[in-house]
Amino acid sequence: MRRVHRASPHSQRNSASDDSNRSEASAIPSLTARKKDSLRAISARGFITSIQRTDGSFGCAGTLPRVATKEWPEAVERVTSYLREARAEVRVEEFPEGTPTAKDAARAVGCELGQIVKSLVFDCGGRTVVVLVPGDRRADSEKIALAAGKGFARIAGSDEVRDATGFEPGAVAPFPLPRVEAVFVERTLLSQPVLWVGAGSDRHMAALSPAELLRLSRARPMDVVEQAAYHST
Repeated sequence: MRRVHRASPHSQRNSASDDSNRSEASAIPSLTARKKDSLRAISARGFITSIQRTDGSFGCAGTLPRVATKEWPEAVERVTSYLREARAEVRVEEFPEGTPTAKDAARAVGCELGQIVKSLVFDCGGRTVVVLVPGDRRADSEKIALAAGKGFARIAGSDEVRDATGFEPGAVAPFPLPRVEAVFVERTLLSQPVLWVGAGSDRHMAALSPAELLRLSRARPMDVVEQAAYHST
């Protein structure tokens, strides 16, 4: 079963832009063409496919085999709805084994730890910001406070995370975040071919290009991590 969302009039692009988007997205299928129980391919060219594969096979988004659909948690549906409306080039997958930590996510996905994006919520003197950092790096609170124009920055508590993002702690997606004042992204993430972000639960991840992450999150690239890499949990 396939659900199709047609392109809207405002989504027209010139040929150079289309070629660029195809190039950026071309790496995503190669990383995600694995046997997974559930996957959603969201294409910038105007359709979303929601599937639960019954035979473990993968095909091109435009020629998917007949499959059974599966409902996902409300928070994940919120993310995929946002992606569909933004006509994003993103692939969302469910990992039944769970991805509660950056290491777990990298292991489940089969990618480098530095390709996992942690979405961290900070309270910067009363201003809520989300900071996107690689899975193998630690956020630098002093740099974050400076970027936010405040005197300090601290990791938000569980209730603050829920209130600010609408997501559970440990399952924060970098979008949509209507109540967050700013999003900062560690600039070294932008050199990765493909990134994996949380998609609203500790079992769902989304693969996308750095350019799409910037566009969808409206994040400001900057230096927001400590100098030394570390082995994240």
